[in-house]
Amino acid sequence: MEGFLETLRERVLCGDGAIGTLLAERGVPAGSCFEELCLSRPELISSLHADYLAAGAEILTTDSFGANGLKLATFGLEGRVTEINRAAAALAKGAVANSGKIAWVAGSVGPLGIPQGDISLSDLDREALFRTQIVGLLEGGADIILLETFQDPEELHLALRIAKSLGDTPVITLLASPESGRLPGGASVGEALDRLADAGADVVGLNCVNGPQAMLRLLEKIAPVRPLALFPNAGRPSYQEGRISYGTSPEYFADLGRRMAESGAALVGGCCGTSPDHIRALSAAIHGLKPGPLRREAAITIETSVATSESRETSLLDLVAAGKTVIVTELDPPKTLPLEKFFHAAEAISRAGSDAITLADNSLAILRVSNFAVAALLKQKGILPLLHLSCRDKNVIGLQSELLGMAALGMRHVLALTGDPAKGGDHPDATSVYDVNSIGLLGIIRRLNEGFTQAGTDLQARPDLVAGCTFNPNSRNLDAQVQKLERKVAAGARYVMTQPVFETHLVEETAQRTSHLGIPVFTGVWPLLNGRQAKFLHNEVPGISIPDSIMARMDGLEGDAGRKEGVAVAKEVTRAVLDHFPGVYFMTPFLAYQTTEELCAFVRGR
Repeated sequence: MEGFLETLRERVLCGDGAIGTLLAERGVPAGSCFEELCLSRPELISSLHADYLAAGAEILTTDSFGANGLKLATFGLEGRVTEINRAAAALAKGAVANSGKIAWVAGSVGPLGIPQGDISLSDLDREALFRTQIVGLLEGGADIILLETFQDPEELHLALRIAKSLGDTPVITLLASPESGRLPGGASVGEALDRLADAGADVVGLNCVNGPQAMLRLLEKIAPVRPLALFPNAGRPSYQEGRISYGTSPEYFADLGRRMAESGAALVGGCCGTSPDHIRALSAAIHGLKPGPLRREAAITIETSVATSESRETSLLDLVAAGKTVIVTELDPPKTLPLEKFFHAAEAISRAGSDAITLADNSLAILRVSNFAVAALLKQKGILPLLHLSCRDKNVIGLQSELLGMAALGMRHVLALTGDPAKGGDHPDATSVYDVNSIGLLGIIRRLNEGFTQAGTDLQARPDLVAGCTFNPNSRNLDAQVQKLERKVAAGARYVMTQPVFETHLVEETAQRTSHLGIPVFTGVWPLLNGRQAKFLHNEVPGISIPDSIMARMDGLEGDAGRKEGVAVAKEVTRAVLDHFPGVYFMTPFLAYQTTEELCAFVRGR
């Protein structure tokens, strides 16, 4: 049999179609481990391969997309990685042998599925995860290694390097690119494909995400220096009668597949939603074709414009740069709908000298009035809002929509938070989302500021959001907190807001440990109201730690005596803060704004 790469240079090859969506159609329950079926139901996988071969597929993809140790661990199968991958390749090889047809087996390797910025998984040996899976596929007889549906070019480069180190087996690398041609990290897909070719990929291309029309439009904008493979979805998915379905007809899919080949694709197949019917039509449509010419002059270019506004909101960073002592005051939106008391407090604090009101995003997972709505109302009153944005309640789409809504209303300041788990709040049955954590959110904000969404869509403007992050000086492991803070700054944080501090020596240590960052730090100061509150905060509120010396000072104090001592402590800490930092972050306890008002006046009177 002639070699795969040699054949690919002579004529267009037809790939197979989807595995996961086809298995779902054939009765495999959602949430199952499709890859494990290679062991428990090999006849089902073999029949799927046989159907694609009968339809005209010349490349068979193994049922091993998620068969790495990390993903299999979800099903308790991390010890069977080699066994599953070896079986996946052997089943496809067996199907080819039984068919009597000429076809190659592509060992499918997908991304590891590590959420962006997930520090808990940062110590994983990714190289070992890829190596173990690829070795299993090669032992099972795979003719090709297919690295597919990657969105992170760096992760794909790592997998490519591992695959190439294991011999001379051809390697196909497929990116999952949005129709915009911009990958989530910001690179253009054309540049990314060229880099993969330079790194040794034998075939480069795109799969998933897009239907055939969008994939064709992408093809017309790129011209890689290696043979090109395209595996589009069968259109856009819809959710009907409890299942996901795709509406693209085999005839339509085949027509556009032929146009892809005529425009330069050397290997065309199908991804999500495609079936043997789609591949049968596609095989007939591209039969005998030679790859069309690749048009280098059409390389993708994307322009961005900078948003301009006559009413551009003044940044806290501008105030710091101008030498002003900045006061940021937290005033939580209320839990009930009447807002008069809240706005009365906000106006009083602003008159006393607060530069911005920062608004928590359902902190401690307790429902409050939308901080977005409250911020818009504050802005109407001429008060600068600073919104907390938690990753708990919104997926990546919702987070970006919120940020773009802020920009549309002229609001710029946002504090990126991972967020407290929903189960600890007043709606314990609610679901926490956590598509990303605070570091991932900072990366999203940075991309928006560059003019692109996480999917690569050109915003045609740059919102110029001013993103901040949090830091907990009270942590027992301050080294770990500083390292995490450094990652946040690297991800795009431009200022820091800390948990409340109650001792002057901790202020000094915080200054020493953060001085190398080169961005403003607003140290939290919480004026205690009484001894009972001090005990409550120390014992029941995450991130707050009140030292024994302060607990002793507050012990037994109530009413005016408690408030007086709490303010005295807060002023001591505030003096230390202003000796080391360009501003201070006051936290208003339970809307007791008169106390914060007094502290603002204290700062302005210095």
